Amino acid sequence: MNELSIDRYDLALLAALQRDGQATNAVLGERAALSASQISRRIQRLEAAGVITGYAALLDAAALGLGVTAFAHVLLERHDQTRPAEFERQIAAMPEVLDCFAISGEADYLLRLVAPDLATFSDLMMKQLLTLPGVAQVKTHIALSTVKQTHELPLDQVAQPRPQRLKVTFAG
Repeated sequence: MNELSIDRYDLALLAALQRDGQATNAVLGERAALSASQISRRIQRLEAAGVITGYAALLDAAALGLGVTAFAHVLLERHDQTRPAEFERQIAAMPEVLDCFAISGEADYLLRLVAPDLATFSDLMMKQLLTLPGVAQVKTHIALSTVKQTHELPLDQVAQPRPQRLKVTFAG
């Protein structure tokens, strides 16, 4: 297990990057109370440790004509060694599926999907998702409006001990 020490400057830097991934090192330095060169070194360290996994532009789905957002609970027929892996491989290839989580409870997977309209969404369900091998049942929920949607992680929770892939220690 890797050990990574996250201090308040790292948290300030990560918070600033979550809000504006295009900010210059100088701007990030102002927000985190560090020099631009210190920001550069910290970013490299956080990237190497896998804390920062990439950078992306956030797009408005509705503005691009993808006005339907839906959530699907998927239940597989049975769980042998190949069935979930094949399902996951095929789901990963579907661009309409934005998120896929293996979950506990009544379903095996929770998907977040987008489509331009209900007719296209219906085709996606009937001709793609329901025809995947091993799919026993799909329950869908259409989002009527977006109350909150964020990509920002709650960094104030980082200082609290939690089991995770990286051992994070908090230095005041």
